[in-house]
Amino acid sequence: MRPSSPSPRLARLACLALFALAAACARAPVSGGPGLAGAGALDVVIENGRLVDGSGNPWTRRDIGIRGDRIVAVVAPGGLRGASARTRIDAGDRIVAPGFIDIQSHSWDALLWQDGRVVSKVTQGVTSEILGEANTPAPSNANVEALEDVASMPPARAAMQPAFRGARGFGAWLDAMDRHPKSVNVGSYLGATTVRAYAMGQAPGEAGPAQLDTMRRVVADAMRDGAFGISTALIYPPGSFAGTRELTEMARAMAPFHGALISHMRSEDDSLFEAMDEVFRIAGEGGVRLDIYHLKASNRRNWPKSAGAVAKIDSARRAGLDVGATMYPYPFSGNNLGECFPDWAAENGKLFDNLRNADSRARLVREMADPDGAPLCQREGPKAYMIADFRKPEHAKYEGKYLSDIATDLRLPWPEAIIELILREGRDLSKINFTMSEENVQAQLKWPWVVIGTDAGGVDPDSATSVVHPRAYGTYPRILGRYVREQRLFPLEEAVRRMTWAVATRLGVRDRGLIREGMFADVVVFDDRSIIDLATPDRPHQLSRGVEHVLVNGVAVLRDGRHTGATPGRTLRPSR
Repeated sequence: MRPSSPSPRLARLACLALFALAAACARAPVSGGPGLAGAGALDVVIENGRLVDGSGNPWTRRDIGIRGDRIVAVVAPGGLRGASARTRIDAGDRIVAPGFIDIQSHSWDALLWQDGRVVSKVTQGVTSEILGEANTPAPSNANVEALEDVASMPPARAAMQPAFRGARGFGAWLDAMDRHPKSVNVGSYLGATTVRAYAMGQAPGEAGPAQLDTMRRVVADAMRDGAFGISTALIYPPGSFAGTRELTEMARAMAPFHGALISHMRSEDDSLFEAMDEVFRIAGEGGVRLDIYHLKASNRRNWPKSAGAVAKIDSARRAGLDVGATMYPYPFSGNNLGECFPDWAAENGKLFDNLRNADSRARLVREMADPDGAPLCQREGPKAYMIADFRKPEHAKYEGKYLSDIATDLRLPWPEAIIELILREGRDLSKINFTMSEENVQAQLKWPWVVIGTDAGGVDPDSATSVVHPRAYGTYPRILGRYVREQRLFPLEEAVRRMTWAVATRLGVRDRGLIREGMFADVVVFDDRSIIDLATPDRPHQLSRGVEHVLVNGVAVLRDGRHTGATPGRTLRPSR
């Protein structure tokens, strides 16, 4: 029998009851539900902020609830007002965003055994750092230990190296960083130079069948242990000795593990396009995705190539190759002074022997100064390079000075001055290269497949003595302040995406880089109206302004702009 319909009066009463119940639920203190992962107090509530969630979507007003190391609530404003919380952060209309993921970090010692607070990174909003360009300390053997110059390391660091030997050495290194107190998360690519050194030492030449087998095994083991992929730096010996076939075999060995190739290419100047073609081929034939480190056209004569480089990436993407690039927002780069030497000088680890030998030294000087030779440092000349990281007291006066001025003081031609400085120091030095175009930086930053990385290590301004590239202090605030707020190159939400979820996607990390319920609580709160970088080449040790709070795994490492000393960082591995 068909049931009778309720009377209109009963229907109205039922609706009123439902509305009343809904209103009561909205007013009730929040103590459970799927968004809060069950009943209980929250550890942190962030309220009154504008949420830029990392996806690229426009900002919204949301309050955030954190329990333990996870985000458990993302709700409308006031939705957590009645919730019990140990800590409340009033964002005061600031931006609340995922913590920034630095895809190209060099905080090697800090995150393994030294000061893991990495102050210059945390004060930018960085919550995760990814190591691995060219070299990694693991896996290690006698060849790698010679490359890493373990014999000259401080005893405490040298004592750690034996644990990184053998098939599971890469995982042992990640585990060692996991145990070390640090304020940020850390993961790493596998250095392709390390793979080659493991199999061939520092010898030039093509890898043979047995050596290729060793390389494939090293790659597979590291991928199983948590490498994000393989990283190359093909302008630095002995990594520059690797041929296209060898690198393609490495890529094929990591393809089953869904790793990525990230490459400092063989050239960023005269042979830029040819270098791009090579890495496109390696990634395509190897069956892996590709990222190009710090995309640039270096040396004035190559600046017009920037647009062509962008077009080549866009064309490769249209053809089906998953390729992107990283950038730092400065028109000057940084690397080692020894990059001014031709590759042959370092064959078989004989650099210092060649610097001391009269015949090879004469050849070096001739090639370094040859205006028609391979591009070394002669294209821009000694006025384009600022030299740093001197450690001998008698050279302190040269710290942060230009090569031209140092050569004048030494009364030597600049190629001779480079040789003398490295010989006298007994080690390589660093340099800042003023060889890029600001116009190109701006044009390249606009492309959506560009993500942001510092190409720098973390520094503490209270103890730092050497000149460093300003990117160690200012990369992310410079993007948000100079290029977003002042120059309006792209929206704030797009900038945050390229520092967070876009990076996590390239890495294959699925539980960081977004403000979503269930994600790890890596969070930054910054003032988009005042954030800016302050570091310059002449005064690099200047903390950026505008980042107010940083949480890593739910723990405050920056509070009201000051480092708390907390070290909740963990080792990251890809989500496979």
